[in-house]
Amino acid sequence: MRLKAMCDIEVSAPQDCPTVAMLRPSSGLAQWLASEAYFFEPHVPSTEYVDSFGNLCQRFVVPQGRMRIRVDVVVDTEATIAVDPNAPATPVDQVPDAALQFLLQSRYCPSDKMEQRARELVAGVAPGYAQVEAIRAWIHGNLDYRYGVSDAATDALDTLARGAGVCRDFAHVGIGLCRALQIPARMVVGYLHELDPMDMHAWFEAFVGGRWYTFDATQDAPRGGRIVVAYGRDAADVAFLSNYGDLTTERLTVRVELHADPAPPPLAAP
Repeated sequence: MRLKAMCDIEVSAPQDCPTVAMLRPSSGLAQWLASEAYFFEPHVPSTEYVDSFGNLCQRFVVPQGRMRIRVDVVVDTEATIAVDPNAPATPVDQVPDAALQFLLQSRYCPSDKMEQRARELVAGVAPGYAQVEAIRAWIHGNLDYRYGVSDAATDALDTLARGAGVCRDFAHVGIGLCRALQIPARMVVGYLHELDPMDMHAWFEAFVGGRWYTFDATQDAPRGGRIVVAYGRDAADVAFLSNYGDLTTERLTVRVELHADPAPPPLAAP
């Protein structure tokens, strides 16, 4: 399916504020970036680099006052996501080098303190995909999706204690529980078609059966129509805006819709 996504952000700064944005999706096996436009208002010089997780990062200075940042993309992505209830756990000695880091505890996913809870939740469930799905289903059925109960300091243990959170909190819980079972898990941020209410979104992936699979505890069933913007260990790695000074988000507008380009003209005969 072809999706058109837009993120329009207005920020304000009392003085010039160095900033790193993570707003550009990239092409890969799961998606293809067909077109994009990236605007600054006022225009400022910027540079781009690729971080250690392969994410595209834009570096610039937000000038004193107000600034608008807008990204429009058209992306070809899968209408459905892969599901394999029989995918076995991948033994740690067979986990690819690049995925090993996603077995470690991290700032928002203290998996070293979550093993007992994880084993209780998956008791009697076959190791691998089925365990991750059991975790996802438990989060969906037992934690309330609620704004205002978490903040930038909330980790997975806090969310479990409060029994509520938003998409990033649900992802942190899922990641922490998976890692406690020695299943590599990583955070994903991006867009989801027909998300309600519409916003930037977060979910998680787990490495089982020799590959990454998508899990989203905010949804009651597997759903495709996703545009990935960034991967990381947790929210600390995938912030849409990382500011190194005072910066306030005044407005955030997100839209995701189906996009059908007209068929390209046929090639001219030689």
